[in-house]
Amino acid sequence: MNKTAAADVVDTPATEPDTPVDQPARSSNVDAIVSYFESGITPADAPGELGIELEHTLVHDDLGPVSYSEPYGVEWLLDQLEADFPSTTRDPEGDLLGVARPGEAVTIEPAAQVELSAGPYRNLDEALEAFEAFERKLSSVLEPHGERALTVGYHPSAKALDLELIPKRRYKFMNLYLGEKGPFGPRMMRGSASTQVSIDYWSTADCLRKLRLAFALVPLFSLMCDNAPVFEGAPRTHELVRTEIWRYCDPDRCGLVPGVMDPAFDLRRYAEYILDTPAILIPCRKEQWCYSERTFGEIYAERTMTRAEVEHAVSMFFNDVRLKTYIEIRPADAMPVPYVVAYAGLVKGLFYDAANLDALDELFAGVDGTAVEAAKDALMEQGYEAEVYGRPVAELVDEIVRLARRGLAEDERRYLEPLARLAEQRVTLADLAEREG
Repeated sequence: MNKTAAADVVDTPATEPDTPVDQPARSSNVDAIVSYFESGITPADAPGELGIELEHTLVHDDLGPVSYSEPYGVEWLLDQLEADFPSTTRDPEGDLLGVARPGEAVTIEPAAQVELSAGPYRNLDEALEAFEAFERKLSSVLEPHGERALTVGYHPSAKALDLELIPKRRYKFMNLYLGEKGPFGPRMMRGSASTQVSIDYWSTADCLRKLRLAFALVPLFSLMCDNAPVFEGAPRTHELVRTEIWRYCDPDRCGLVPGVMDPAFDLRRYAEYILDTPAILIPCRKEQWCYSERTFGEIYAERTMTRAEVEHAVSMFFNDVRLKTYIEIRPADAMPVPYVVAYAGLVKGLFYDAANLDALDELFAGVDGTAVEAAKDALMEQGYEAEVYGRPVAELVDEIVRLARRGLAEDERRYLEPLARLAEQRVTLADLAEREG
């Protein structure tokens, strides 16, 4: 597994050229992106590892938002964490934006959501220990000041536009661009919080297979990990709030990678998709980040992208499943740590067992992009009562839990139980929160 968290890329491209009629460097840029993906291939005899990211929403005891800049705000929190996480990241003005130590990075999202990116982990024991230790640390720092770190999918009290953006130039431009697309971009940036799990691949074919299967599983994972009972300060009006946010955030760079469910899809088509999408921002010498609505292909039309530029370009895509030098599975809401580890165990049991990959191929045979989007619609409307891919979703969830148990070592199967119990009861964390009022 490659590193799960990296600092912003600040490689310096040449001054943006005038938009060319054609792209002389097109082929070499496709090659550069494909080479970047292929550099993530892990030796076939290596154990599969997991990277895990969990975002936290900081609130006062009355559930009001905690901002970056206020007294005992998120900047202050990062300063308190620095003794344990001594490697720091600051912007050019000196604002503290992240702290880290080997294997763990604490960063902040656009409205000061606090993210722990950790791993890679070969076993779930280590993951549980690390994330529980971080939760204890947050509680010890925040509670004396009347604050809490919640692991929920959407802010429990505030509307997104009322939340302060952190002082990060990258997010200023993203907010501008996505805000012009509609209301869901700012809601994604400011209001939402997620759990993400990253997995390895052993060949190009293995990579493409896991991508296709992960996209087919996205609606099921979204249901099982639904933990957003409140949206924009009011009770949600449908299931799977996160699914709606990401569907309408920016169709150019979210949801399905175009063509990914086609068995003939390859990494060159993925690279072309990246080149043909507006950049939003690129690294630049003068201001660190410069805004651009031109595509990456246009910006780098006359020269080959550096690896740093490729890394940045890939980071500007927010698909349900994202390929870097590992596969990042992204549809889950933020959840309490036992559920996060259960979700990581679910992913591990499904994707790191050869027989289970075969079983998933059979289970999702014939599922295309249209079917994935239809599954999202059905689940937002009906939850566990829906039919997905021609079967009751409850049956599909039972089957993937069964496969995951089979794919895990006996001593790790217990970690699945928090999610497995919810599935057996046909409820989600969001459902339970609604019942509790």
